[in-house]
Amino acid sequence: MMAAPVAHKDCVMTELSLRDARSADQSAISDLSISTYQEYAAAMPDHWEDYRRSILATLAEVAPAEQIVAELDGALVGTVLLFPAGSVVGVINGVEHRREWPEIRLLAVAPAMRGQGVGSALVRECLRRARQSGAAVLTLHTTDLMQVAMQMYERLGFVRDEALDFHPAPDFIIKGYRYALDADAPAAV
Repeated sequence: MMAAPVAHKDCVMTELSLRDARSADQSAISDLSISTYQEYAAAMPDHWEDYRRSILATLAEVAPAEQIVAELDGALVGTVLLFPAGSVVGVINGVEHRREWPEIRLLAVAPAMRGQGVGSALVRECLRRARQSGAAVLTLHTTDLMQVAMQMYERLGFVRDEALDFHPAPDFIIKGYRYALDADAPAAV
């Protein structure tokens, strides 16, 4: 278990615990994730229900990802998935597509805990684990809807990599980001 200081609402520094999720956490993780992503529902009225179902389906079967949670005073306040390099992204026309590098997915912080360092602590834990695995690069995807998250990723050293972008619908870009864990890693586009 990792611990990181976090500024609580009343400005008292307390210890945030980072650990692997347990099976008993699954309901809380799903609730926390949906409450986090719910803010985007109004911006994607035609797609929210499909997105919500996709989140829940991913959380129902996280393997082979590591599911990491942030806990403060006994309550889950954040969660993230870290998929390993080589894991299957999807199947297109019968062909499996695999991740070249480890990837962060579904970072979620309880709305009441935003701005307190929970998301940064979870991303740093993913960076630590990716480095430990020997990876040269850690990637993630996000959208323009998630400006606060994008700013955090950039502040932590992630850079845009348009080669990782994909378009699930016309006029909608899922933007790729990468973090070079190794000085010899390929530069971002």
